[in-house]
Amino acid sequence: MDTATRLDLYRTMMLIRTYEEAILREYHADKKPVFDIGAGAIPGEMHLSAGQEPVAAGVCAHLTSSDAVTATHRPHHFAIAHGVDMHRMTAEIFGRVDGLGKGRGGHMHLFDPDVHFSCSGIIAEGYPPALGQAMAFQRRGTDAVAVAVTGEGAANQGAFHESLNLAALWKLPVVFVIEDNEWGISVPRSASTCVTSNADRAAGYGIPGTRVEDNSVEAVHHAASEAVARARAGDGPSLLEVHTLRLWGHFEGDPQAYRHDLDGVPGRDPLPTYEQKLRDEGLLDEAAVKSVAADASERVEDAITFARRSPLPDPKEARDLVFA
Repeated sequence: MDTATRLDLYRTMMLIRTYEEAILREYHADKKPVFDIGAGAIPGEMHLSAGQEPVAAGVCAHLTSSDAVTATHRPHHFAIAHGVDMHRMTAEIFGRVDGLGKGRGGHMHLFDPDVHFSCSGIIAEGYPPALGQAMAFQRRGTDAVAVAVTGEGAANQGAFHESLNLAALWKLPVVFVIEDNEWGISVPRSASTCVTSNADRAAGYGIPGTRVEDNSVEAVHHAASEAVARARAGDGPSLLEVHTLRLWGHFEGDPQAYRHDLDGVPGRDPLPTYEQKLRDEGLLDEAAVKSVAADASERVEDAITFARRSPLPDPKEARDLVFA
C-alpha cells in the first residue's frame, strides 16, 4: 500500500473520531446533572461509532459517489467516509431544517441521494434496499456497486439471509459488510450466534466470505479491494466481516454493566494504534499529527456551528412531507 493511501486512511479515521467526540460533547452538554435522554439540543437515542473507524475507512476508500452505501443505526462513520455532506448531516442530528431530512429523521435516518447513502434504525433492513440499488446498477450496465452494512447480531435476521441468497442467485454487485463489535446491545456474540465467524455463512450461498480479525484498517482496505473489484467485474457479491470494537456504550447513557472486557478496551483503540504504526515507519511525526487533528477539528466544529445556526422546524409543518 502506498504512503498516500495510508495517510488518507489515517485522516479519515481521525475525522470520524473527531466528529464522534464532538457529537458526544454536544449530546451530553445539556443533559446534566441527571441524564435525561429526552432533554437537550439533541434529544433521543445516540449511537456512536468510536472504535469502528477502520471498517468505514477501509471499505469506503474503494467507493465513489456513484456507489451506494446502506448503513446501520450506528451510521456516522460510514456517512463521513462515503462523503455525506457533514453540515447537513449534523443539522439533521440536531433536528434542524437544513438537515438532510429537514430535521425529521434524526441520526438513525440519514439520507443523502447525492452520494447514494442511507441508513435505518431497523436491524438488517439496509440489506434489501442495497439489493435494489445493485439491481438498478446492473440493469443500467454501470460498474457501480452497493455496500450493505450491518452488525453481527443482525446476521441472524431473515433479511440478512434472504438478501445473500437473492444477491448470489442474480449475481448482483453487492458487498455485504458485517461489523462484529462482539455485542448485540448487551448480548455477547457467543450467546446469540452458533458460528464463530459469520464469514463462514457465505459458503452456504456460494459466495466468498472473508473475516478480518484484528480491526486493522489496512487489512480491511485489502479485503474490501478484492470484494469491490469482484462486484465491479460482474462476478457477484461477497461477504466481509470485520472483528471491530465498540469503544463506548451501545447508546449514550448505557452504563455497560454487562461488559466484562471494559478494562482492556482502551488498549485496543484502533486510532492511536494506527497512528503509532505510521510514526514507527516514519510516515507521521508530531507536526503532521497536529495538522491532521487541527484540520479535522476545524471541519467538525464548522459543521456543529452550521447545525446550531439552522432554525428548528415550524410545528405547523409537522405533517408536511408525510404520506397521508
